[in-house]
Amino acid sequence: MATEKYGDYMATTIVIGAGQAGAEVASRLRDEGYEGRIILVGQENYMPYQRPPLSKKYMAGEIALERLFLRPEEFYHKENIELHIGKTALKIDPKEQKVEINNSYLDYDNLVLATGSKPREFPPYAGSEIKNLFTMRNLDDANSIEPYMRSGMHLLIVGGGYIGLEAAATAQKFGVDVTLVEIDDRILKRVAAYETSDYIRSLHISKGVKIKESTGLDKLEIVDNKVQSATLTDGSNIKVDFVIVGIGILPNTELAESANLEINNGIFVNDKCQTSIANIYAAGDCTSFMHKSNLVRLESVGNAIDQAAIVAQNIMQKNQSYIPKPWFWSDQYELKLQIAGLNTGYDEVIIRKSENEQISHWYFKGHELLAVDALNDPRSYMIGKRLIEASKSPPKNQLQDKSFNLKALLK
Repeated sequence: MATEKYGDYMATTIVIGAGQAGAEVASRLRDEGYEGRIILVGQENYMPYQRPPLSKKYMAGEIALERLFLRPEEFYHKENIELHIGKTALKIDPKEQKVEINNSYLDYDNLVLATGSKPREFPPYAGSEIKNLFTMRNLDDANSIEPYMRSGMHLLIVGGGYIGLEAAATAQKFGVDVTLVEIDDRILKRVAAYETSDYIRSLHISKGVKIKESTGLDKLEIVDNKVQSATLTDGSNIKVDFVIVGIGILPNTELAESANLEINNGIFVNDKCQTSIANIYAAGDCTSFMHKSNLVRLESVGNAIDQAAIVAQNIMQKNQSYIPKPWFWSDQYELKLQIAGLNTGYDEVIIRKSENEQISHWYFKGHELLAVDALNDPRSYMIGKRLIEASKSPPKNQLQDKSFNLKALLK
């Protein structure tokens, strides 16, 4: 595929999705020397922005809207990136190499799908217009929730994953009365060990959040299109001023399906970030790929940025392979949880307490180090991340010895 000017012909790359991955692809293409036309299409009515602060610092009023934007508007003009916001891509015609956007068609030489993901909705109320029932995924969600973040309000959070827990922490800062329900027998069961779940549960309870595990939402009592109270599966009924549903996300694959691309828990890509059609790439939350013989989909800023770089390089025919280096983080109250690696298949967790009582949880499968959860312990996070990326596994007895200097493991 053409990547820049050929005589009078100007090659075109269209990027669908103006989130972290899409904006990064557009920027990286210019960094790589791409001289062709770049069209960046975003469905929301905002310039590309970062999502992680939405449920934390933005909703808490600690950062302004302008600080969410990944780049100032002038950047896109300077780099000659055509930014089409508030536009929806409806269909791909891979044979003709066209994308239908609103009521017009655009031709492409390379197409990048960075369509992201959407929140799972609570089934009985999916698609409803209940005024005080929210998900927490985008800027409009955060803006809609913020007016309810007031002392004395009653919030029900459905789902004990990171989004729900971060929203609980933000609400508690405002003096909101928070009840969080998790249908599994513990919070964070899908992503963390008992040790991490226990630590974070205790933190929230100490702040006054009521956490009910093995408990779900049975039904909502709705008057004039607003939730008044909620009945839980344990039979209890609680007053509710607003509800946030945080029960996971689903990849946005509908556009990819219109082109008959391979879908497998996301838009499946190879190690070049190519879909099943070579000149259609994908990056970010919407993608799935093989990693250590497992099909994975990484919902993280790091994955979006790294895949975007590979896409840009391969559009420029540099034949680069994506090697995942998973890392994540979550901010709750004074806690900064940093995670390196993927804990899939772990059979043992080693708890390390450093001399200043910082805590980290090290996941092993046999003697192989898989992942690290570092709780206000940035040194353990950085060392663990470097060990995992180098495929090095430290002796467990050294991790348990708080006097042992972890830096020695890097030599």
